Amino acid sequence: MKLSINKSRSLWWAISSAIILAGIISMVISWQNPNIKAPLRPSLDFVGGTRLQFERDCTKPGNCDQPIDINVVREVAKVQGLGDSSIQIVADKASGAENGILIRTKSLDRDQRTNLQNALSEKVGTFDDQKNQLDTVGPTLGRELFTSGVLALIVSFAGIVIYLSFRFQLDYAVFAVVALFHDVLMTAGIFSILGLVLGTEVDSLFIVALLTITGFSVNDTVVIYDRIRETLTINPNRAIADIVDDAVNQTLARSINTTLTTLLTLFAIFLFGGETLKNFALALIIGFTAGAYSSIFIASTLLTLWRERSGKSQAVVNAESIDTSAGH
Repeated sequence: MKLSINKSRSLWWAISSAIILAGIISMVISWQNPNIKAPLRPSLDFVGGTRLQFERDCTKPGNCDQPIDINVVREVAKVQGLGDSSIQIVADKASGAENGILIRTKSLDRDQRTNLQNALSEKVGTFDDQKNQLDTVGPTLGRELFTSGVLALIVSFAGIVIYLSFRFQLDYAVFAVVALFHDVLMTAGIFSILGLVLGTEVDSLFIVALLTITGFSVNDTVVIYDRIRETLTINPNRAIADIVDDAVNQTLARSINTTLTTLLTLFAIFLFGGETLKNFALALIIGFTAGAYSSIFIASTLLTLWRERSGKSQAVVNAESIDTSAGH
């Protein structure tokens, strides 16, 4: 079956626009949310502070008979002067029962942490010291991580533009970068929605995921662009829409197979890789799917539209091709 990508390009653009618009709206709402104050819900890696996780000791009789009431936890935190903290009830990894409390708050010293733990123990039950967790990150380190991550993204985008401009032409490079922005915005937007609905946070690994997504996405785009350039060199007078459709169909199986085999590994990491890698794997799953979609349906169709509007339907051939033509 042959896909006519360009006949339905308005549909592809509408699907992407709807998802990205929903993500942008979510980012605005998150920014206005006093508990988030950022487009995506940041982890301690970026904002600094203290993260405490307490888990009840269910080996003690009657200690875990009643479920933890999050309103009681909030009231205790408020009494301790931590009313603006982010509080979640979390499940025990072994039993799946919700016997844990996760609190993200401002930086606390040892006495403040001890007072909070003791006050919570009186209300919800005794905690297991062996399972309690504590993480503290300074705000300076958080800003440095964010700045270096954004800088890495900018440098990678600039490098891709330079490489594709030399390898192909400037318009190829521009639309490849548009497709990359599409993938990054879609991934960030979905994580913003998840942050609002499920409390999903982004950490330094999220920046690593975005960098990985750009590399994967541009690889698929280059394969399609290379086939377009080859066909244009052989048949310069053929309609650009037909050339692009053929290029996409010729590389479609490769793109799908590459994406699916990668996604299988990522789903395994997401399901069995542990809590620290779960969001990283989820970001890659979203980004790689968006990358395959943008390479096939966005980058190629935007190039077609531009070439049709500009009347520039002929590829720039290399010096060897020019010499060969002159020889005839």
